[in-house]
Amino acid sequence: MDGVFKQLPALIRASLEGDKRTVELSALSIIRRVKKENPQLSSELAEIITTYSAGAPLTRSMGIEPPPVDKESFMSLVNISDYSTFDETVILDDQIEKSIKQFVKERELITKLIASGVKPPNSILFYGPPGVGKTLISKYIAHCLSLPLITLDLSSAISSYLGKTGQNLKKVLDYGKNSPSVLLLDEFDAVAKKRDDPSDLGELKRIVNVLLKELEEWPTHSIVIGATNHPEFLDKAIWRRFDMKIEIDFPYEKQRFELWNLNLNNEFVQIENQIIRAIAKAVEQISPSDIKQICEYVLRQVIVEDSDPVKLLITKIKEVYDGDSSSFNKLMSVALKENYGNELSQAKIGGLLGISASTVNHHLKSIKK
Repeated sequence: MDGVFKQLPALIRASLEGDKRTVELSALSIIRRVKKENPQLSSELAEIITTYSAGAPLTRSMGIEPPPVDKESFMSLVNISDYSTFDETVILDDQIEKSIKQFVKERELITKLIASGVKPPNSILFYGPPGVGKTLISKYIAHCLSLPLITLDLSSAISSYLGKTGQNLKKVLDYGKNSPSVLLLDEFDAVAKKRDDPSDLGELKRIVNVLLKELEEWPTHSIVIGATNHPEFLDKAIWRRFDMKIEIDFPYEKQRFELWNLNLNNEFVQIENQIIRAIAKAVEQISPSDIKQICEYVLRQVIVEDSDPVKLLITKIKEVYDGDSSSFNKLMSVALKENYGNELSQAKIGGLLGISASTVNHHLKSIKK
C-alpha cells in the first residue's frame, strides 16, 4: 500500500485544481496496485471512473453546453448528432464486423477492465477509399454505446491565420474529452499530416504535436475516431496513438450482393436475385455509397418515368464503371450465364446489356479460352 500513499498528494492536488485527467490516471494506478489485495475497492474505484461524468447530460446538442466556435467567424467547430435511434443497415466484412463488435463489447465492460487494471480501448483509426462506410460505422458505434457523436467541422476549424487552426483543434479536442462522447475527426489527414513538409512554417508540426499529446492522454470515458481516405499522408507517430487501426476497403462480392439487394428491392422494384448476383460479381471496385446512389437513381426513374429497372440499372452502372464498356459487357455476360445457365439465351443477355447476341457469344468464348 506504500505506493498508494505516495500517490495521495498528487491525487488531492489534481482534484483541487480540477485536473480530471491526472485524477483519472492516479486512480487507474491505484486500482492496479490494490486489485489483488482488495478487489472490492478496485471495483468501486473502477465504477467511479466509469460513471463519474455519465451522470451529466449527454445531450450537448440540446444546448446544455454550447459547442466551441471559431473566434473570427463565430461558426461552430463541430456538428453534434444523436444516434439513439439508428435505422441504417450496416453491412460489413466478417473480420471488420468482428473487430467493431469486440471494441463495443470492451467499451460496455469498461468497469470490469478498469477494475482489473486494464486500460479499455478508446481510439480507432479508420482508413480506406471514399464512400466505404467509415462515417457510417462511427455513427453505428455511437448508437451502440448510446453516446452523442461529435464531428469536427473542417471548413470552420481550418483557418488562414497563423496558429488559429491549432487553437481551434485544441478547442474541439477539449470539448470531446469533457464528457462521454464519440469524437469523429473526419478527413483526419488534413490535420495529422507528416511533419516532413519543407514548405511548412511550423503550423503543421504544432498541430500534429497537439494531436499526439491529446491522443496519448485521451480519457477513458470518451472515444476518439480518426477517419481518412489517405493513410499515406498521416504522420507515422499518429498511427501508434490509436488502439485499433482498421482498413475499410471496397466490399467483397457477398457484401456487394447484400448492398444491391438491400437498396434495390422494395414495393416499387423487384429485381431477380440472379441479376443482382451477376452485378455483384462483375462490378468489384464500387463503394457502398456509390451503390446506394445508383439504386436511388433507379428507384426515382422507375417511380417517375415507369422505366425498366434492370436496363436502367445496367445503363447507370456502365456510366460509373471503372473500365471500358467492352470489359464490363464481357464480365456481365459471363456472370449472367453462370447465374442463369440455359434459362437465359445469348440474345436476351445481349438485350439486357445493349449489345448483339454475336458479341455475347464472342465474350463467352473468349473466357472459355
